[in-house]
Amino acid sequence: MKFHQAKMTDQPSVVVWGSGNPRREFLSADDCADACVYLAKKYSSDETINIGVEEDITIRELALLIKETTKYEGNITFDSSKPDGTPRKMLDITKLRSTGWEAKISLVDGLKMAYDDYVSRLQERA
Repeated sequence: MKFHQAKMTDQPSVVVWGSGNPRREFLSADDCADACVYLAKKYSSDETINIGVEEDITIRELALLIKETTKYEGNITFDSSKPDGTPRKMLDITKLRSTGWEAKISLVDGLKMAYDDYVSRLQERA
């Protein structure tokens, strides 16, 4: 939303909290739902199983992907006076992988789908 609004109002930069160095893992809601249905049918253990992609990127890389997805042409400023949070958040999906399930939607494709949906909903409200 920040990048879209900055693009639409010709803002020279978008501020992102923190240094941009922490790493995060992203899973699309559609892939999460798919994994839940898959596991309901295939997984019968009482042990907890993590659902994820076991790939992460920095917040800086994510901000650049969002900038590209929204076609925002301004700058990204990282406000290191704001907290970074946990340095890394990524799940161990060894058990999930052993069942044969894997995510189908890449982060790039997921961002594009989410952004297209966001813009579409804005246009419906206008």
